[in-house]
Amino acid sequence: MKNLICITLFSLLTTAHSQFNKEVTLEDGRKFFIGKMTLEGFKSEPYNVWFKQGYTSYQVDQTFVNLFKKNLSNYHLKLFLGTWCSDSKRQVPRIIKILEAAKFSMEQLEIVALDGRKEFYKKSPTGEEQGLNIIKVPTFIFLKNDKEVNRIVERPIESLEEDINAILNHKNYVPNYAHLKRTR
Repeated sequence: MKNLICITLFSLLTTAHSQFNKEVTLEDGRKFFIGKMTLEGFKSEPYNVWFKQGYTSYQVDQTFVNLFKKNLSNYHLKLFLGTWCSDSKRQVPRIIKILEAAKFSMEQLEIVALDGRKEFYKKSPTGEEQGLNIIKVPTFIFLKNDKEVNRIVERPIESLEEDINAILNHKNYVPNYAHLKRTR
């Protein structure tokens, strides 16, 4: 009986873990993630090259981080990206470094990689993007009490730190592509 319980638990854990960091390899050898991701995914090849370079070269503006650090813990964040997308490759390492500088609990961060193939473009296998009007990646959504407060779309207006500060401190922040209808 003990063995059966252990086998069942191992099977459940393996299945749950395999739902993260799912990789697609195209006929030409290019790879990208689709679906839910963990930060560990950025440590694997070929993603670690651009992620590490972007992460180490970025200098966090700690002055702004100190302004929003306390409020940030009250939010759940959703980050939609394309590991095939140049804007995501530039902004995502910076976002992660800023969150770490703010000592944000990464358990409150959901990362979803969207597909880059034409027939599945900007979709995830389990539909996390549905109803959120994800039109550009990366899209960084701030939620409080399960309701969207605001988002950063594709790139910041000023800087990531300044934009996050404006969102969290209820300043008048209008993201890129705000003219497109958003569903909340």
